[in-house]
Amino acid sequence: MNANEYVEMIQKEPYIRAGSSVHEFMHEAAAEARRLTAQINSATEDEELRLLFSQLIGKPVDESFSLFPPIYTDFGKNISVGKNVFINSGCCFQDQGGVVIGDGCLIGHQVVFATLNHSLNPGKRADLSAAPIVLGQNVWVGAHATLLPGIKIGDGAVIAAGAVVTKDVPPNTVVGGVPARILKRIEDE
Repeated sequence: MNANEYVEMIQKEPYIRAGSSVHEFMHEAAAEARRLTAQINSATEDEELRLLFSQLIGKPVDESFSLFPPIYTDFGKNISVGKNVFINSGCCFQDQGGVVIGDGCLIGHQVVFATLNHSLNPGKRADLSAAPIVLGQNVWVGAHATLLPGIKIGDGAVIAAGAVVTKDVPPNTVVGGVPARILKRIEDE
């Protein structure tokens, strides 16, 4: 199995049994992700960071992409970023289920993208379920926010610092809290 086959498979069958060939592939892919993130986390030049991040995700990023290391991921190959995206330092991408970041998004310090859940059944606790996180355009995610599997964040939304997002966020709203709830709607000025 390669990364592209994994991404296609997980879109069709998001349940991963512990010890399966898919589960083993995830562990093998983590080694490459650790190597590339170590290189990213020691890079200082924007062009080098874009090149290394492109290698990590397996596709080119736009020259408008900006990243402040360090970042962390245990996969890397299921991340997509649009144009004019900024990712601040300390972010964690558990991207096996998929992370899509739309054009113009701003990601604050130490944001967590969690796309996997373990089984609640104690006998199957090592089994996993994957679901993507999708950010629309011009989303601002505040520092220390946590985004959980399967959520979609609408265009222009703001996730307040420290929020835990457990369900979809409508466009042009501000959400905050644990769990996150709508705090206000954003009106054009």
